[in-house]
Amino acid sequence: MSTVKAYKNQDFLMSRNARTIRILAEYLEPQARFERYHIRDTVVFFGSARALPPDEAAEKLRAAEGTGVGEEIARARCDVSLSGFYDDARRLAALLTQWSKGLGLPARRFIVCSGGGPGIMEAANRGASEAAGISIGLGISLPMEATNNRFITRELAFEFHYFFTRKFWFVYLAKALVIFPGGFGTMDELFELLTLVQTRKLNRPVPIVLYGKEFWDEVLNLPALVRWGTISERDLSLFRYASTPEEAFEYLKSELTRLYLQADATDAVEDAGL
Repeated sequence: MSTVKAYKNQDFLMSRNARTIRILAEYLEPQARFERYHIRDTVVFFGSARALPPDEAAEKLRAAEGTGVGEEIARARCDVSLSGFYDDARRLAALLTQWSKGLGLPARRFIVCSGGGPGIMEAANRGASEAAGISIGLGISLPMEATNNRFITRELAFEFHYFFTRKFWFVYLAKALVIFPGGFGTMDELFELLTLVQTRKLNRPVPIVLYGKEFWDEVLNLPALVRWGTISERDLSLFRYASTPEEAFEYLKSELTRLYLQADATDAVEDAGL
């Protein structure tokens, strides 16, 4: 009678009893891959999976206008408005990738990372790809959304089962975060990250950019939390608004240089005893 080793027993590995093993695998396997490809820092892009490329949004609007159905036209016009953020995310990712490649450092620094799906996530990976750079996609299995867009670097495309292990990898390597307009998932990621920074559970400086001030001012009334005394005035300084790719890029470049590149150079001098 042949027997099967426990680590080759698929029925066991997919069982409730092996859940902790599956969770650990979603920590160790990405860690091994990041080490293999010398990735130590990421710039994470969050945002709506529903944002279409501008040409697709325009075509959708033309089709809706042909039907004459007011509800479809209104929805298509919203898609056109949101598609501008797709282009902006694409442009910002390209700018960051070009700058990072030009640093000439041995480790791969400030690599664009997204949630791996469509919309803003795809735009970020697409911009990095168009700048001839690598990028990461931390996808997750969802019944209503495709994962791993075609612009992710093949060796750095992940698919998670557990949200919390995926979130861990969003944060663990992040040196900056850019949050584009989005829905519940984007809000969840934004507020969890702000909480980690506010409570100092994330104990390193991480610049956070809320992209698209008009959107965020309409959707979030954060100053009201100060007026009600549920956050402090200083908590509003945990993030910064930007409304153009160039504005966001200049801020992120300045902060990443100050916080990490200059700090690394100082540490190297100190280690050398100079």
